[in-house]
Amino acid sequence: MKLIVGLGNPGKQYETTRHNVGFMVVDELASSLNVDLTLTKFNGIYASALIEGEKVFLLKPLTYMNLSGDCVVPFMNYFNIQEDELVVIYDDLDLPVGKIRLRKKGSAGGHNGMKSIIQHLGSQTFNRIRIGIDRPPLGMRVPDYVLKSFSQDETPMITDSIKKSKEACERWIAKPFSEVMNEFN
Repeated sequence: MKLIVGLGNPGKQYETTRHNVGFMVVDELASSLNVDLTLTKFNGIYASALIEGEKVFLLKPLTYMNLSGDCVVPFMNYFNIQEDELVVIYDDLDLPVGKIRLRKKGSAGGHNGMKSIIQHLGSQTFNRIRIGIDRPPLGMRVPDYVLKSFSQDETPMITDSIKKSKEACERWIAKPFSEVMNEFN
């Protein structure tokens, strides 16, 4: 069993913002797998599919970013999903725009959605895909920056990183995460 979680904020006003790249990857993956995110549970929308004999869930928490763990961990408990069967996709201020980094464990790095998941799960040992959104320009507050859309110059880089992240998730369905890390890092 696999659970692929994209972090973001619900609502039309947030769809194209930096903080929603996790949602963007899950949407892209759902389209690629030809599934619709129409099921609801634990204040999240999800889809499931059987791919290469593996049950795969795609989940977008609708709790708003800072409360992501309120959805993810009850979902995992309900479906009996283990930590090594989870990957969380989210934005990262410490990576340049469009750069992706796969990791098997680590801290929240200041990301409130990840803080919430780590707190609820009681562990930092789970797979993650970080997508770079870069740091805000001097004088701009981080909350304002992450809720902004990407510039015209940044859009091709983000589109590419979303595609690569989707491909990494597809590979993970059939391969160990460590192999996928070697391929995409």
